[in-house]
Amino acid sequence: MIILSHRGLWKSADEKNTAAAFQRSFDLGFGTETDVRDYKGELVISHDIPAGGELSFADFLKLLRGRDLPLAINIKADGLADKIQETLQKFQHANYFTFDMSLPDLVYQVQKGLTVFTGLSDLNRSAPLLEKSAGVWLDAFESLWYTPAIILDLLNQGKKVCAVSADLHKRDNAAQWKMLKDSGLHRQDGVLLCTDFPEKAGEYFSISP
Repeated sequence: MIILSHRGLWKSADEKNTAAAFQRSFDLGFGTETDVRDYKGELVISHDIPAGGELSFADFLKLLRGRDLPLAINIKADGLADKIQETLQKFQHANYFTFDMSLPDLVYQVQKGLTVFTGLSDLNRSAPLLEKSAGVWLDAFESLWYTPAIILDLLNQGKKVCAVSADLHKRDNAAQWKMLKDSGLHRQDGVLLCTDFPEKAGEYFSISP
């Protein structure tokens, strides 16, 4: 299993999606999930509509300093694919995937050759363009609806699976983490977990970044 920090490894809510949180995550060996939007023609890191002063996507990539850590790039607006691809290529970073884009943008990104994860959740039980996607962003907005068999089926189709930890939805993650551990899925190379508590996850699953 690969553990991703959600919006960096932050110690307080105001550190989310900041250089300090990303630097801490990268220095500890964790990849991260983050949100990308555009502001006045520049790609920036921001979950909400940017107002100016946000960390640029280029500066975010500079924090990696060439380290081959996985990045999950949450696409918050359509039309960013070309610039995202260009910037990733500029920094020679290929260990990434994009997700959560609109369906038309998903189609375009697949055509452009970006590494994309399609979405599957309790609110959307059919993953669009699964056959053309590198993996699945597996979410559970209201309850833990999926089973280890569903994840194994996706892995057997050659897809990676990034499970959204229940803590991202302000729910207890104990049952979900136990399921992943008891089933042995945490030992699968193609499984990722995105969490607000990467250090705790590393200890629980006995995974060193």
